[in-house]
Amino acid sequence: MTTGNLYDALRESHERQRGLCRRLLRSKPGTRARIELFAALRLELAAHEAAEERYLYVPMLMDDAGLDASRHALHEHHEIDERVAELQSLDPRGEPWLEKARGLSHQVHHHLREEERKFFQLSGKILGAAAKLRYAGGYRRDYARMLRKLAAE
Repeated sequence: MTTGNLYDALRESHERQRGLCRRLLRSKPGTRARIELFAALRLELAAHEAAEERYLYVPMLMDDAGLDASRHALHEHHEIDERVAELQSLDPRGEPWLEKARGLSHQVHHHLREEERKFFQLSGKILGAAAKLRYAGGYRRDYARMLRKLAAE
């Protein structure tokens, strides 16, 4: 999908993240599928975070009413990044890895739910309709660029 406003673009990635988390937790230890799913989730999260921070959080930080919510969301992105880094240091065949993966999935789901139920409503009051459309294009371009960049690393 390439039409719609910023929230439509963000929800597309949110659904990919949810699906990847579900599939990752169902994957068998030591399989190529688990490793590939984790790599896909890691890239999806990183590309989404970068583009979302630039095209949603930064504009929200520019408005006094959006400061606290944006800071909180940025903090949650940081926590998710830390969980991903922890998983990268563990053996994907072990129980500690699966426990950390469950924690990551829980954190991702919590963040997405909070964003969709609270942050989108707040930002919807602050950002105008034209800005939401403009930021959607910027988000999509930056998301795609980040996916390519991160996949090449």
